[in-house]
Amino acid sequence: MRVQLAAVAQARSGDKADLANVALFAPSDALYEVFKREVTAEKVRRLFGDFVRGAVDRHEVPNVRALNFVLHQALDGGAARSLRSDPLGKSYGSLLLRLEIEVDPALLPRREA
Repeated sequence: MRVQLAAVAQARSGDKADLANVALFAPSDALYEVFKREVTAEKVRRLFGDFVRGAVDRHEVPNVRALNFVLHQALDGGAARSLRSDPLGKSYGSLLLRLEIEVDPALLPRREA
């Protein structure tokens, strides 16, 4: 089934100069494997569209079940140079959590009634 990452993951983001950094955290080893398959650098690049003008690098961090994305040329020159109303990388984590991925329903956390 297709689910938004927001339903099964956590993200944290930040910035430095014209780079944004977004880390995506999986709640289980099984979902981390799904994230590695489904959340590619290419998909993240397409999701961010014109907000990211450079490359997107993906780094796997298995000891904390995370994927770390470095977004190049993502801040319109950085906070001191940009004319954007929010030239910082703090909102990129929220945007990443909107990405939909394909997940086996058996891997999803059970919700208590």
